[in-house]
Amino acid sequence: MTLTQLSTFVLVAKLGSVKAAATALGVSEPAVSQALAALRQQLGDQLVVRAGATMRLTTAGTRLLPIASQMVALGADAEAAVRAGKGAPGQLRVVASGTVMEFVAGPLVDAFAETSGRKIDTTVGTAATDEMPVLLANRFADVALGPNLGRTVGDTSDADRGSELISEPVFRTHLVVVAGAAPLPGSPAHWSWLVDSTATDPASDSGRLLRRLHVPESRLRVFPSMTGAWAAAADGAGVAIAPGHLVTARLRRGELRVVNTAATPADATWYLTTLTPERRSIAAETFRHYLSSAAALRVMREPGAGVPPSKFRPPVYVTLWS
Repeated sequence: MTLTQLSTFVLVAKLGSVKAAATALGVSEPAVSQALAALRQQLGDQLVVRAGATMRLTTAGTRLLPIASQMVALGADAEAAVRAGKGAPGQLRVVASGTVMEFVAGPLVDAFAETSGRKIDTTVGTAATDEMPVLLANRFADVALGPNLGRTVGDTSDADRGSELISEPVFRTHLVVVAGAAPLPGSPAHWSWLVDSTATDPASDSGRLLRRLHVPESRLRVFPSMTGAWAAAADGAGVAIAPGHLVTARLRRGELRVVNTAATPADATWYLTTLTPERRSIAAETFRHYLSSAAALRVMREPGAGVPPSKFRPPVYVTLWS
């Protein structure tokens, strides 16, 4: 039995599929299946079985899951202790929503590395809203940037919600709908909506906006990036959603125009989510403090050119232990 096998089992169980676990681990689906098969053989139980489109834990798997989660977290602690003992740089694993990943995460992490005064190795990747709490709670990531995932600071109204995660607002913006110069016939529900993958996440700001406007899925066209969706909108292919501060330059140049709707402009907030203070790594705490600085605010407000599409999802953002 290895930590790699246990890590694989935890992600398959909590994310609900081999595909989702493979994406989170940055490995192939056969690699996940092989690790899971080896653990099943070692323990003599199926642990998780397919139930329609998702996975269901067996009785033994249900008992194993909390123990496996603890062992995986201890593995992360052990790795951090050895790195510190060797004098190796600290490690910061950032997971971000699609929009934050495309425009902000790269420049923000680069600026943090230059100003932190500590030697910290950073990796950045993207994940859906429902994947982020799993990655954080099981120590596959140290911080998340994007949606509100847990208890906000000072909020005790629901002690059970995200009790092991703390979300803090780090940047407030607003969403607008943009289009090219061509007129738009009909209502928003009949327009062609040009979106990035973030909009297909029902828990994202864009996903919630589309629901408020009653846009059917048949009217969506998904692009690899928000920048690509804006370019298509400028060419007259439809409308796109944009954080207002990120699209200002294109509006000023006349490439795009803001289209008024009943639900926009819509408030949107980016959050930093971490484990509770006693479980937070030094690198995560250092990054948390950096995000409250004027320098970090400038990067989030004017991140520059963003991340090239080829780097939109780095191939690996989770550390595996053998």
